[in-house]
Amino acid sequence: MIEMTEKIAAETWSDVEKMRSTEEILIPSDPLDRVLGQEEAIELAKIAARQRRHLLLVGPPGTGKSMIARALSMNLPAPSHEVRVVENPENAERPFVEILDREEVEKEEALKSEPIGVLENPEDAPPSVAEHLGYRCKNCGKISQPTDLSCPFCNYSKMSGGGKGNPFQDLMGNIGGLLGESVGQLTAGKEKVRTTRTINGFEETVIFERAGDKIRMLDEAAIDKRSEISRTSNEKTLVKLNRNPFVLATGASETELLGDVRHDPYGGHEKLGTPAYERVIAGSIHEAHEGVLFVDEISHLGDLQRYILTAMQEKSFPIMGRNPQSAGASVKVEEVPCDFILVAACNMQDIENILSPLRSRIIGNGYEILVDIAMPDNDRNRAKYAQFVAQEVNLDGHIPHADIEAVKLIIDEGKRRARDDNQPNSLTLRLRELGGLIRSAGDIAVMEGAELITAEHIRRALRRSRPVEDQIRERYGSYTSGLSKDVSSAQKERSGYYYQTDHVDDSMFS
Repeated sequence: MIEMTEKIAAETWSDVEKMRSTEEILIPSDPLDRVLGQEEAIELAKIAARQRRHLLLVGPPGTGKSMIARALSMNLPAPSHEVRVVENPENAERPFVEILDREEVEKEEALKSEPIGVLENPEDAPPSVAEHLGYRCKNCGKISQPTDLSCPFCNYSKMSGGGKGNPFQDLMGNIGGLLGESVGQLTAGKEKVRTTRTINGFEETVIFERAGDKIRMLDEAAIDKRSEISRTSNEKTLVKLNRNPFVLATGASETELLGDVRHDPYGGHEKLGTPAYERVIAGSIHEAHEGVLFVDEISHLGDLQRYILTAMQEKSFPIMGRNPQSAGASVKVEEVPCDFILVAACNMQDIENILSPLRSRIIGNGYEILVDIAMPDNDRNRAKYAQFVAQEVNLDGHIPHADIEAVKLIIDEGKRRARDDNQPNSLTLRLRELGGLIRSAGDIAVMEGAELITAEHIRRALRRSRPVEDQIRERYGSYTSGLSKDVSSAQKERSGYYYQTDHVDDSMFS
């Protein structure tokens, strides 16, 4: 029996010092409270989630920008609408958009989950119905499968009720069963029979149809239900009701971002091709409807930024074929909803490459935030570091928790890295690399079969996790010296690049 460890909220460092390991730390339920430091960004993210505001997060990699965006999406209410594209019978290349609310979608799903009609054995169906469907032999009255053109009991044709059947009928029936509908399946009788019956003085229509080795009976209620379900047969769901409200669009292509219409080599031909509405694909901006569209390094999207701006302004954006050589180029779906919260991120040097109208839209309905790279070294923030270690262990899922001495060394490393950023008496918030240190120490602990990550594991991980430039300098004295020893004379002769190495300034790798 596994003993459950009691979880404690680590408010101050003194709370942490009473623990044996980070396994005892209670991780906050609100994802935004799991973000270290960044108090202003967290406060504004909570406002953005409630008021549906846009955010631009500016700062170096590894400072929690994507974590803030993901946490913001988890603070949003669940999506309440499903978006579908519907066939347009008058103009197939201009499908319609249909938006269903949660109640409509759940009602439809419940309707589809219920069985339609009543299944019964052919022996229990009216004899004339069983005969017309090809189950009952008119000559001997025995029951067999409709694929048997001749009765296997009397060898007479099941439908004629008279003379002997064609001796090749069984063979033809088997061939028809193998080839199926591609050549027209050869079976006795009809697929379905429509008749009437009287119940309590009222006459109603009843349909009997084949259902494998049984017969399905549909009364008027079942017929109406089937008609209701068949109404959706000419629809395609673009954006599901139950979906992830966080959509990552970093580095997305035009097709990924804005959607597309797949090519059909038959041009959507009624008999051979795929209908236009079935080939429509939603873009990231549509999938983020009612949620968060996160674009890291947004300046790298270049001119695609203007499409995001249009989508933000209109809260809808058409989907069309984007390859002029494709059969999808003539298909267009107007006004597909895309009411999203944009969380964009970039480094400081890339601010000037963000379109001014897009920044204006963010400022007009949101906030620009310069994220912090360090936080004060105090008891509360040291406890936050311990919480961070616990979160990284849980997130990884393959490493053990850390003891408190190991957490102290991680704090020391955080202080050192903050000093490197000219932030004295602080703890770094460049946490991605620090998370890598924790995982490296955890891997060492796992390979040794240790119960917990210890301070010794952290020390060894610090040596292992050094940048390769540091390793080159330690081994060869300088980057230039290392490169000259690593490159063969033949390589030097083939590439002029290697002749430039004596002019490389080693300080650029420090």
